[in-house]
Amino acid sequence: MSTTIRYPHLVEGADGAVRIDGTRYKVLLLAGEHFHYGWSAEEILRQHPDLRPEQVYAALTYFYDHHEAMVADMTDASGQIGEGVRKSAISRAVLLERWAARGS
Repeated sequence: MSTTIRYPHLVEGADGAVRIDGTRYKVLLLAGEHFHYGWSAEEILRQHPDLRPEQVYAALTYFYDHHEAMVADMTDASGQIGEGVRKSAISRAVLLERWAARGS
């Protein structure tokens, strides 16, 4: 027998991202604040006063029910950001060349 678990206050968008119903907040964002910054539900509510407690607790419940997959998503996202920063990094020599060219 298969049971589908529903999370009140959460909806899955067309892009597959789970969001808090009636908002643009992705569960992944709130999970990241909880996971990376150590924010409690109460701190998340302080930081996002437009959210209600039941919405935050639903998001955190979803996060813990899908912990491994969501942590992997966060790790992938941070890796992509780091790669983008490495690709756009400018060396000191290039900066000095640009500075010199600007002064001419």
